[in-house]
Amino acid sequence: MDHTWTRVAQHLMGRVTGPMKFRLLIQPLTAAYFGVRGGMADAKAGRPPYFWALLSTPSQRISLLKSGWKHVGKVFIFAVLLDVVYQIIELRFVYVGQAIIVPIILAILPYLIFRGVVRRVAERIEARRQRRDQKPLPSSR
Repeated sequence: MDHTWTRVAQHLMGRVTGPMKFRLLIQPLTAAYFGVRGGMADAKAGRPPYFWALLSTPSQRISLLKSGWKHVGKVFIFAVLLDVVYQIIELRFVYVGQAIIVPIILAILPYLIFRGVVRRVAERIEARRQRRDQKPLPSSR
């Protein structure tokens, strides 16, 4: 079992310097883009943070998963395909577990992080804007 984890760690680290390393930047940026769009939409609609709502409201979980998958699903599938191509080129074998781990790291995590952070930041900016607009104008004497 230790050998398996060592192999997985070596293969994952090899992706940083191996061929197709450009995807390690492009895929998280693409997922972040969709996360920013989703976070802005959440803030505008007054929805709770996506990941928190996913965990805390079982009644909405299916619709939230569908919404999230709609945004990041293509990036995830593309990440799986690119990782399989990488494995065929570099490792001459396809490790299914690694082909799932890498897209989760490159697509799902950045999406969740950016969607949550952007939603919170946008909500705070809007709250400040509302407080600023509600302040009475100083009277001139």
